[in-house]
Amino acid sequence: MIAALVITGGKIVVGVTTGSLGILSEAAHSALDLIAALLTYLSVGVSDKPADADHQYGHGKVENFSAFVETGLLLVTCAWVVYEAVVRLFFRRVEVEPSIWAFVVMLVSMVVDWWRSRALGRIATKYDSQALEADALHFSTDIWSAGVVVLGLALILAGRVYHLDWLRFADPIAALMVAGVIVSVSWRLARRTVDALLDAAPAGVRAQITDAVSHVDGVLEVGRVRIRRAGNRYFADLAVGLARTVTFQRSEQLVAAVTDAVHGILPDADVLVQPLPRAQRSENIFDRIRAVATRHNLNVHDISVQDLAGQLHVEQHVELDERMTLKSAHDQVTELEADMRHDVPEIADILTHIESEPATIETGDELVRDADLERRLKTVAGQFPEIVDMHDVQIKKVRGRLYVSCHCTFSDDLSLARVHDIQTELEIHFKQDAPELFRVLIHPEPSTDNRR
Repeated sequence: MIAALVITGGKIVVGVTTGSLGILSEAAHSALDLIAALLTYLSVGVSDKPADADHQYGHGKVENFSAFVETGLLLVTCAWVVYEAVVRLFFRRVEVEPSIWAFVVMLVSMVVDWWRSRALGRIATKYDSQALEADALHFSTDIWSAGVVVLGLALILAGRVYHLDWLRFADPIAALMVAGVIVSVSWRLARRTVDALLDAAPAGVRAQITDAVSHVDGVLEVGRVRIRRAGNRYFADLAVGLARTVTFQRSEQLVAAVTDAVHGILPDADVLVQPLPRAQRSENIFDRIRAVATRHNLNVHDISVQDLAGQLHVEQHVELDERMTLKSAHDQVTELEADMRHDVPEIADILTHIESEPATIETGDELVRDADLERRLKTVAGQFPEIVDMHDVQIKKVRGRLYVSCHCTFSDDLSLARVHDIQTELEIHFKQDAPELFRVLIHPEPSTDNRR
């Protein structure tokens, strides 16, 4: 700002004393640079304020608006320069008296503009500031426009020395060239600032983000991708399709992965990701049934599907709050079954086993030591050749009823389906041998884990 003030004053003095329109146009240009520098100083200070209740996206747009105002000021300058140049070329003759001070002021101006352009350009790149970049661009073009004015003054001197009267038009022509440079710079800057104010997405960035997010493992589709800029901050808003069967926790992990992918393109962007449930092509009937249950916020398990004479019959278990009445539970299950038939029309019949989901912590009375019962249970387990070992038997009495839990060791390569069948049979045999048992829980372990 201090440099702009000194240079503007110098250009006005030599412009008036010499009568050079080129220098006066440069003085006007520098005066606007002073105003632009002041606007930039103020706007950068405001734009750096954090978001508040009234400006949830921050104050970054102030920077873009400042650059837009600078553009308007430059175009006003151009209009005045072009008007004065046309008057001098066709309607009024103005004698220009080049002096050594005119050349000195313009050359000093070029050196100062070079220094300002480098300094502002470096800081604008560091902080990605559009307002500072606009100033840097102004000062870099000032070097060339000042050079054109110096050339115009030199040509006027040459015309007088060699008696070439037509070279007197060099000054207004130089002024028109300066105006042309200003228009060119203003047009480029205007497009960028208007795009920022109208939330135009940066060229090519949307395609890059779409490509990066589509390669995130677990993302089925990339729907909406919207990008806006406020000052030096980007905001990205995405909607991505995820498998409808994923858990809420897994969905959160995928959202974090999508955010990281966006940050690979726009490192400091504020990213908002909306996950959308989508059906996978690879879904089987069990996945489709679970998806409907998840939509109803219900947990289904032990799903069994039988193909009887070309018709699918489904059996399933659903857990509901134990405090519900039978009527409420049945109504909820009826609605669930209707929705399943609608989404999976291949199903001919559904039978749902309603289970009570515990909602209270049971108070245990005591741990029971019953060596005879433990020996009998181990004898029953010994009848199954697949069971390598049975250990950690616990017998508890809860509300007057016996609970038994134990660990059973199986071969490592035994299929999970077979392990489940054996556990079910073992539970049945336990209750047949000891009818007093109310609940049996069997924990399966691989043999390698048991050896540790």
